[in-house]
Amino acid sequence: MDTVTPAQAVLCQLEDIPDGEAIAVDAMLADGEESLILLRRGEAVHAYLNICPHAGRRLDWAPGKFLLKNDILVCAAHGASFRSDDGRCIAGPCRGEHLHHVPVRVDGGDVKLV
Repeated sequence: MDTVTPAQAVLCQLEDIPDGEAIAVDAMLADGEESLILLRRGEAVHAYLNICPHAGRRLDWAPGKFLLKNDILVCAAHGASFRSDDGRCIAGPCRGEHLHHVPVRVDGGDVKLV
């Protein structure tokens, strides 16, 4: 997958993310290249670093494949469960902590870094 830099800003097209699901994209942020989780709900997209606050591991069970059910994202490594709308851990070893939010917006069908 190509890395998106801040100058490019476009991470993907909204249609690249199936409604109610999540994908991973790589982006160049201020601190360097990071894997991001993009979660789509209708026309809205929430973005988080693909890093579990519990052990610092990626949340996907295979590259870009996430355990997601009823708007709850589950870390494949240790089972921490996160709400997709705010990234708060509601169950598992890091209960009460949050995924690191990355600001994005949808503009004309493009999902962009803010």
